[in-house]
Amino acid sequence: MGMRGMATEKQLKERMMATQNIEKITKSMKMVSAAKLRGDQNRLAVAKPFSQWAESITGPKKDLEDLSPENFAEKNLIVAMTTDKGLCGGVNSILCRLTKQLLNKISAEGKSASVYVMGEKGKSILQRQFPDLMIGAATDRVMPYNFELATALAQEIIDNEYEQVHLIYNEFKSAIAYTPSIKSITPLTEPSSEFLYPYTVEPENDPETLRNFYEYTLACQIFHSLLDNATSEQSSRMSAMENASKNAAEQIEKLNLAYNRARQTRITTELIEIISGASALEK
Repeated sequence: MGMRGMATEKQLKERMMATQNIEKITKSMKMVSAAKLRGDQNRLAVAKPFSQWAESITGPKKDLEDLSPENFAEKNLIVAMTTDKGLCGGVNSILCRLTKQLLNKISAEGKSASVYVMGEKGKSILQRQFPDLMIGAATDRVMPYNFELATALAQEIIDNEYEQVHLIYNEFKSAIAYTPSIKSITPLTEPSSEFLYPYTVEPENDPETLRNFYEYTLACQIFHSLLDNATSEQSSRMSAMENASKNAAEQIEKLNLAYNRARQTRITTELIEIISGASALEK
């Protein structure tokens, strides 16, 4: 019988087996994420030309500090691109925190803002924090993402006539790094827009033509942001599973040492009892 507060050999053995099973799972998840990461990187590379073309119209991505309060529109929509699945490090918590900071910055200027969430993880967090500002969410999305999803979201945004859209996502840098970023997009509803100076809108001053052009531009930016965030998700999950595997291996080593000590203590105790019994019989 073990002493109070000390694990027995059986308990230590059970912990070792459980931790070994966890290590097997995390190693498998790392391998799966590595395979998915390669696919996501290829899709992201193909989508980059569309994003670069759209950025010449809507402007490049920005950090929160780069957004000037006076440049916010009166009616804003924040689209937070989180994930449907967890076990991917701080990918979702970073975006939710950035969404909260942007909301505070917009409301400080006396302007309105609503939130649309992509992903179950972000929905559960932001719906609890800002239930009155949530206008919708897209969850359980089919992977890999396609342009149809981006087009559907762009159409919904345009139908609600938001004056400015802020896409919050993680920009993929490498297999071990990603950066929370914001794309602020203003509709091209006026023929006098600076971008349209070199062009002629036909039919002249037709708002429907500009609306269609804005919808396609917005869909391109949404699609690229979705792919950027999906690639960041896999890279973060791969790193998280690698760290979990290392921690499990260290825990197994500690448990194995404790198990050997407990086993040695038991054997030593039994030997002492046998020797003591034999000595007593000799007397």
